[in-house]
Amino acid sequence: MNRFQFTLCLIAFLSAFSLSQTFAQTSLTPTTPWGTWLIGTIQLPANEKKWGGFAEIQARSNGMFRQYFYNELKAGVSYDVDRNFSLMVAGGHYATYDYQDLSAGPLNTEKRLWEQLIINQYLSRIKFEHRYRVEQRWFTFRDGTTPYRNRIRYRLNAFVPINNRTITDKTVFLSVYDEIFLNPIGPTFERNRFYAGIGYQLDKQWIVQLGVVNQTNYNPATFESGVFTPQMASGKSNVVVGLTYRLKRKGNGLEKLPSQPD
Repeated sequence: MNRFQFTLCLIAFLSAFSLSQTFAQTSLTPTTPWGTWLIGTIQLPANEKKWGGFAEIQARSNGMFRQYFYNELKAGVSYDVDRNFSLMVAGGHYATYDYQDLSAGPLNTEKRLWEQLIINQYLSRIKFEHRYRVEQRWFTFRDGTTPYRNRIRYRLNAFVPINNRTITDKTVFLSVYDEIFLNPIGPTFERNRFYAGIGYQLDKQWIVQLGVVNQTNYNPATFESGVFTPQMASGKSNVVVGLTYRLKRKGNGLEKLPSQPD
């Protein structure tokens, strides 16, 4: 077995293990139907001046391509310190609806600002992306309350090109990531998100990805009136369809990882 085959086997093993752990964690709650995430992204790659950016629209449905209930509109500005380090400041607007009564308006809306650091590792075949994000979140609920929350996120994303050594034109690639969501004031461990998918980079502009993401939310254990309630987890799996368009820009021929900004 060569190094590349070993790497693929390792990723497959870790993916299977993570999925088994995810479904084990969500077994405390009834099975939920599969949902859908549709993601469209426009990217402005950094050039010799190192500045770049992105804009994204996302729609989610409770069922498979039906029962729409959620959307995101996001944009940000990035600065590449070098090939391996990138900084970003971005923001977005998020809205959650009752899919059974969309005409009633959103259940809640959120305005979000975040600061982000990305560290890339380019090995001989496998590529890693470490993403660190700090978020500031302003909510408006239907009942008129307007809470504020902070959140910290860390995502480890691995990419493996199949038919080329780098992710370039006409490249099929695998993408696997796991992301944890932390609440600074508790409960600390708020959410886990695991994704596995396949992508195709047609050329320097167009990238399409298809995968599955499982998102698990956690409620903390409590002890009230002499009754202990253990930690509860609720999860949902979703089919993810992503389309990315990179604007043409001179002076940047370096390999770019096809990560999703979400």
